[in-house]
Amino acid sequence: MTTFNEYPFLAELGIKAENNDGVFNGKWGGSGDVIKCLNPTNNKVIATVRGAAPEEYETCIQAMLAAKEKWALTPAPRRGEIVRLIGSAIREKIEPLSKLISLEMGKIYIEAKGEVQEFIDVCDYATGLSRSINGQVMPSERPNHILMETWNPLGLVGIITAFNFPCAVLGWNAAISMICGNVQLWKGASTTSLITLAVSKIIEKVLVENGVDPAVCCTIIGPGRTVGEQMIQDKRFGLISFTGSTEVGRRISSTVHGYFGKTILELGGNNAIIVAEDANVELVLRAVLFASVGTTGQRCTTCRRLFVHESLYDTVLERLAKAYKTIKIGNPLEEGVLVGPLHTQGAVKEFTEGLEEIKKQGGKVVIGGNKLDIGGGNFVEPTVVAIEHDAPIVKTELFVPILYIMKFKNLDDAFAWNNEVPQGLSSSLFTNNQKNIFKWLGPTGSDCGIVNVNVATNGAEIGGAFGGEKETGGGRESGSDSWKQYMRRSTNTINFGDNMPLSQGINFN
Repeated sequence: MTTFNEYPFLAELGIKAENNDGVFNGKWGGSGDVIKCLNPTNNKVIATVRGAAPEEYETCIQAMLAAKEKWALTPAPRRGEIVRLIGSAIREKIEPLSKLISLEMGKIYIEAKGEVQEFIDVCDYATGLSRSINGQVMPSERPNHILMETWNPLGLVGIITAFNFPCAVLGWNAAISMICGNVQLWKGASTTSLITLAVSKIIEKVLVENGVDPAVCCTIIGPGRTVGEQMIQDKRFGLISFTGSTEVGRRISSTVHGYFGKTILELGGNNAIIVAEDANVELVLRAVLFASVGTTGQRCTTCRRLFVHESLYDTVLERLAKAYKTIKIGNPLEEGVLVGPLHTQGAVKEFTEGLEEIKKQGGKVVIGGNKLDIGGGNFVEPTVVAIEHDAPIVKTELFVPILYIMKFKNLDDAFAWNNEVPQGLSSSLFTNNQKNIFKWLGPTGSDCGIVNVNVATNGAEIGGAFGGEKETGGGRESGSDSWKQYMRRSTNTINFGDNMPLSQGINFN
């Protein structure tokens, strides 16, 4: 029994109550296990999806291979126009799609709508990029020679996305990959299968209406241990892009790099905000609140660690406690709610067991700390814990709304504490001192991929490259020159003269 009929917007997205097809290779199918898609607000079944059987994986690959050459030879600006139309089609469905993200993933409607907008924005960005991806022309040391570089598609790209951004991360990857001339296979998280289907159906419609082989964007739903394993073992992929845990990312890196394949890995965060002595406390409070409790602490860029100068520590903690008390927790589709449920019951267990371990390591809960009984859903209180910076658990990432608060005296110590964890995604410093700012941005400052000043660790714009260092994986998605990861570069030397001079002045006569 499903609750499908309670949500009329599902039908607008082409979803039905039971046995939705979970494989798209130009045609819809799916003969594998049935997946029950749960609402984390009450843990009731929304609808069901029939995932992929192992043999259906190869049908997707063959369809992609058949579509590959024609798409690669399509002029890049034409590919960009198709991506623009996909963005427009997503925009037309922004309301039902946002509601579905709130329903199935659990983030509040405002955040869900922002996620869909991010997909739209990256489509617009990719459309412009389709007319500006270019190589360089460099001076040759030889007369009548030109030295230049060209960029060509990789061919097949595998995109494996996580539950926390079940729509936007596909956009970051697929929009850029498509204008680069690749065909892609998307495996979304099984726990957000309905979102995967809804987005895939929108993309399919645009491709078909514009005479493009819909196998340019294939979709497959199934467990990582089967479908995911098939993808990472398949040498026909020019690139595997993975968003998820460091543990799984390490396995993917070992496998794909074992056959010299390419990866984009966006893994753990464990991000920090540092509050210097001269910080604007009003800005700090607003940033920390959103960064620590937004998406119920389930963003890759969620603030996990808060380092506060000793002169501001008591003030910040007191005001943070007042702010936390005003947070409305509940159904993410209800107006005024700022914190929805955790995505799964497993995450609730991670929260409760994590707090037990924190206390064993000397941590003290100063705000929150409780599991909540609200309508059978996966609800917990956003929590703040006072703990020492070198407690072992601080170096791990609990993917729940637990914020560690720590006091420092010397700013250099706070910089070192920011860098002492294995992860290196996002970081932020609150200060008005120029010396602090430029040291923070420089070689002895933050070692993260995202280094901010006076803004939160989360809420990245699509125009910059998104990703981090160390155990975060080193990949970059979305903006800047991230497009280069979806293409292969060739260096070209062209002789338009009548002689054959050698470089480095070698005479081989």
